[in-house]
Amino acid sequence: MQTIIKNSLENSYSYSEYRNQVTSLLRQGKVTGLEQSEALANYTALNEARMNRLEKTIALTEQVKIALSTLKTKYIWLVISEGWCGDAAQLLPIMHKMAEFSENIEMRVALRDENEELMNLFLTNGGKAIPKLVVIDAETNTVLGDWGPRPLGAKNLIIDYKATHGVVDETAKTELQKWYLQDKGVSTQTEILLLIEQQESQLV
Repeated sequence: MQTIIKNSLENSYSYSEYRNQVTSLLRQGKVTGLEQSEALANYTALNEARMNRLEKTIALTEQVKIALSTLKTKYIWLVISEGWCGDAAQLLPIMHKMAEFSENIEMRVALRDENEELMNLFLTNGGKAIPKLVVIDAETNTVLGDWGPRPLGAKNLIIDYKATHGVVDETAKTELQKWYLQDKGVSTQTEILLLIEQQESQLV
């Protein structure tokens, strides 16, 4: 695992580099990842607008600010993502804002299809669901935990919808986006903070 983590970090982007890469490809009519299609390009364009908005509107809770300001360990947050992923567009701006607030967190983004060995270490029910946040000890490159691809409320929404309708269709995706809009990033912040606090208590 250590070698895979090391290679993936070397093959990763800063958040701003990731944003620039997605934008640059989109201007060429392309998307990140192995698959290229008009549908994925449309999703990516929508996600670009979403992320631009969220970067301006997402606010950290006071509880999260206090916790982030008192971290005693240095972390790398390695996030597995792709530009066309709707959940990633909702969640990466939150992760970025949290990492930006703390001098003890460095956030890196690894593209899923370019880092297959990394993705295979963090499958969800056997699938390559993204985004996936991998929390790493910055001094040792040891993986301490992971989170994703969705906060619990969003995860349950999709599970319940699929149980009722047998499929995740465009209506389900619309309901999911509404959930994210109403939640304002609070659930994601809270769940990631819980993971970090658990690591702090074990490491310090």
